[in-house]
Formats: sequence, structure tokens, C-alpha cells
Amino acid sequence: MRQAKIPVDDDDVEPQVCVIELGGTVGDIESMPFIEAFRQFQFKVKKENFCNIHVSLIPQPSATGEQKTKPTQNSVRELRGLGLSPDLIMCRCSTPLENLVKEKISMFCHVEPEQVICVHDVSSIYRVPLLLEDQGVVGYFARRLDMPIETRPRKMLTKWKEMSDRSDRLLEHCSIALVGKYTKFSDSYASVIKALEHSALAISHKLEVKYVDSADLEPEKLQEEPVKYHEAWQKLCSAHGILVPGGFGVRGTEGKIHAINWARKQKKPFLGVCLGMQLAVCEFARDVLGWKDANSTEFHPESKHPVVIEMPEHNPGQMGGTMRLGKRRTVFKSTNSILRKLYGDVEYVDERHRHRFEVNPELKQHFAAKGFHFVGEDVEGERMEIIELDDHPYFVGVQYHPEFTSRPIKPSPPYFGLLLAASGKLQGYLQKNCRLSPRDTYSDHSGSSSPDSEGNFIPDTSISQEMKKEC
Repeated sequence: MRQAKIPVDDDDVEPQVCVIELGGTVGDIESMPFIEAFRQFQFKVKKENFCNIHVSLIPQPSATGEQKTKPTQNSVRELRGLGLSPDLIMCRCSTPLENLVKEKISMFCHVEPEQVICVHDVSSIYRVPLLLEDQGVVGYFARRLDMPIETRPRKMLTKWKEMSDRSDRLLEHCSIALVGKYTKFSDSYASVIKALEHSALAISHKLEVKYVDSADLEPEKLQEEPVKYHEAWQKLCSAHGILVPGGFGVRGTEGKIHAINWARKQKKPFLGVCLGMQLAVCEFARDVLGWKDANSTEFHPESKHPVVIEMPEHNPGQMGGTMRLGKRRTVFKSTNSILRKLYGDVEYVDERHRHRFEVNPELKQHFAAKGFHFVGEDVEGERMEIIELDDHPYFVGVQYHPEFTSRPIKPSPPYFGLLLAASGKLQGYLQKNCRLSPRDTYSDHSGSSSPDSEGNFIPDTSISQEMKKEC
């Protein structure tokens, strides 16, 4: 109850809703203490402040095609025996729930038919909120929890519907090579993938992510497994853009540096995040500044050119609780920065961080003299936050993690810039004062493609309205 009242952003307003997810399966011994906590909790906060949503699978064997309700009946019976009664039953199924099946669940699970919600497989995850809206879930919450939810059409929902429609009719493709060392499990980069998807959708392109194991790009791999080596380089070279995300440990870092070197020399759009930015600094120091042993002290503590070092507040050898975490302010030091324009020509941005090492600030003048600029720094000017390279369509690195704040209708500017550059639209976008073409604009009457006035890009609604009149 105490946690539910803590503000989640800077407005210091107490949240109106707290969502608590209890995973696993009803009856598992691991979840028993939490179910008992829920049982007691519902009496502490009273019924009008507690709504229990039960998610249940509706199997549909291919042999008969019949939707089975027994698993749902049994799980609800078990849940009721433990002292909890579901207010809504979310039925996950491969096809829309038949009316007879819905009525059967209602009858044997002691809920009204409108409390049985069908969540069947849809073309994209963005259609799920619309599916819930169509079945009156918002209206039920308004009545059940006495919440002041607007009933008039909402601009956000209009944009969301157009975005989900767009996701189903994408024809143009854009491929991004994700160079990392956890590529066997795509969930390792879940936030990064979602940020790329949001940006690709904003420019009406279908995203193709090519996972490249950075260790496969290293010369040693050519001797050990030449097939993997050539396949990795083929993926990298055929992609429209290159992304090197964050990570820890020395394994695969040289492969990432090789990928960054190729992106810089071939003028391929590149984005480095956290470690990706640090390795971009290492690569430039080695190849352009001539510091052949340039490295991070994380990987080579005895390097004569430590371009990436431990932060002063970090005690070497101590790993627990020593990271620079949370939202920090980054101040732009250049008015010509591409990333500054993508952010809306603001003076500073607040983004989330998660790192223990930083670029050595004492060496930044050596880089600037060769066209490698640190265009963003922290408030004190001690930490390098953003890098950009001259004479390159898009070579950007950020110390923070912009993927954490990316949203479907409000994509993260660094990722958005990468997708624009990879699709060949970046220069046109910048020349139009960071406005999308009418075809790419979410065309509602709000004048912005984001849910609030702080959008990452401002569509040219005047052009859009003229085109509508002509049609």
C-alpha cells in the first residue's frame, strides 16, 4: 500500500492505479505466499479499490478444433478455494472465443458474460489494447473501481488505431544488424528491439533485425569456424544500419570494434549505446589517432591510452552497488548536433543510465581535432554523454540507454535517427525541420504524433489536411 502511493515521475502526483502482476500458475507452491497476501490485501483496501484479473489459457486441439474450458474452470475453482474471486477472466486463445464457450465459462466460473474477455491471437501486439477496448474493459474498470475515465473519443486511441493499422500494411523493409554477444536469446535485447520497432513503425517500414554474434566477426573465428565468420560478415554488410548495444565483459568486444570500424569507413548508419559508444571511442583512437593499444580499463587495465576509465566514485574490484543508475541530465554543447535536432532542438535531455565506466574526459580534445565530437556532456561537464562524427550520414553514440524511454507513438530519438538514416530519409527529415511526410504522419487532429506535446517529431499537419481535401 505504501509503494502504490509513491509518484512514478517528476510531477509528485500520487498514482491513481497500481498494477501488480503475479506470474506462474495457480496452485504452484512458489506463488502460495503471494496469493495469501492478495487475499488479505483485498480486505485492507476494500472491494471498491481491488480488482482481480485472472488470465487463463483456452486450449484448442487441432484434431477437433474445439475450445476447451476445463483448464479455466479448474484454475478459477482453485483460486476461489484460496480466497480470491476473479473480477475479469482474460481468455487467451488462438481464435475468437465462441459465444457458447463464453457463456459456459460465465456459468461455471460465477461471473457475468461481459466479465469474460477474449484475448485471441492478433496480427500484432499493438491490436491487443484495441481488442480490450472493443469488449468494454475500460468501461468495466470505470464502474468497478469508480474511476473518472473519459468516455468521449480519445486522441491517443485514435493514433493507436492508426498505428496498429499501419503495422499490418507495411511494404518497405529496413534491416538493422544488432552486433552483440547475447544474440542467441532475443529477449536479452528486448528493450532495444522494441525501440527499433517503434522507430520503424513511425516511418512506415517493416523492421528486420539481423542478430550478429560479435565474437564471429573477430579474425580468430576465420581460422576456427570460417563458415560462421563469413556468415556474420555477410549479415553485417547487407544491413542498412548497425547497432551496438550495451554489455559487460571482454568477450566479443574486438568483434564489435571491427563492426564499428566498418560502419565508420563505409559510412553506414551507426548507433552505439553505452558500451557501444565506449567502443566507438576506442576504435577511433586506434585507427585515426594512431593509439594502437587504446582500450577501456575494464578490458585492459595496463593500456597506455586508457580512453575509457572507471568513474572516480567506483572502487576497483568492488562490483556491488557501484553503478551510475537512473535518470541523469545531458546538456548539448553544440547547436549543430544531429541528435539535438532529433530531440526537438532542446538544450538538454533527461535519460536513464546504467554504467560503471566512462570516456576519459582528459583526452576529448584529441578527438575533437579529428572531427570526432562529444556534443553532449553531463551538467558538470565531466562526463561525455553523446558522440557524433563529421562527414558521416549518422554515426552517433550515447552513454545512456534511450531504449528505456521509447514508446510506440513516441519513439526514442537516437533510434529514430538510426532508422531514418538507414532508410535514406534522415536528410530530408532534417531539411523539413524534423517533420515527417504526410504518408508517415499519424493523422489525427492533435497536431502531434506523440500522446503529449513533447513529441520527438512534429508532423506537418497542414500538408496532411490539404492532401485530405484534395482526396
